[in-house]
Amino acid sequence: MTLFEACTNGTLGIMTDSQQIREIIREHIADINPLDDVEQNHAGDALAWIDAGSPLFRIERPDKPPKHLVAYFVMIDPDHRSVLLADHVNAQLWLPSGGHVEPDEHPVQTVKRESREELGRDAVFLRGVERPLFVTVNQTGGLTPGHTDVSLWYVLRGNVHDYVHFDRREFNDVTWFTFDEVLGSDPAIFDRNMHRFMRKLNVWLN
Repeated sequence: MTLFEACTNGTLGIMTDSQQIREIIREHIADINPLDDVEQNHAGDALAWIDAGSPLFRIERPDKPPKHLVAYFVMIDPDHRSVLLADHVNAQLWLPSGGHVEPDEHPVQTVKRESREELGRDAVFLRGVERPLFVTVNQTGGLTPGHTDVSLWYVLRGNVHDYVHFDRREFNDVTWFTFDEVLGSDPAIFDRNMHRFMRKLNVWLN
């Protein structure tokens, strides 16, 4: 999906240039209400990176440029207070689904594209909110270590009773965890910000 095709929820219209998509991404990060000082610092880092005119999008695997934009989409079943996570092949951690934002692509379009590719389903944004709830800036580990992901975390609606197709090139497995199971487990098996995200999600849902 190119910038010219990007349109979300009928409100963005047709994108016209790279600067406009940069400004939209900046606005969405600036509008996030940080959970804590850590997220405040991550948001500040991301905004400074954008304002510096740095390239935002990965153009070559795994790390060119070495800092680039990622869109996570965290599938939630709010009725069963559960979250779908994937055992990621490269990261060697349990992570939300997601993917790298293509050049001049709106991150919401990334979510829609990657949801179909990775989970075989259309993205349904929880509460209809097509903006990120959370932002993180982290250096990667696993099999492709050393580059930095600026990650926007979106929330999708799912159901623990639905069959989940998943891309076996990307994931070893997917499973539903209850919120309490995530918060009660060793943080080292998840994205390093997963526990903080779950705390923010609890606040947002209540």
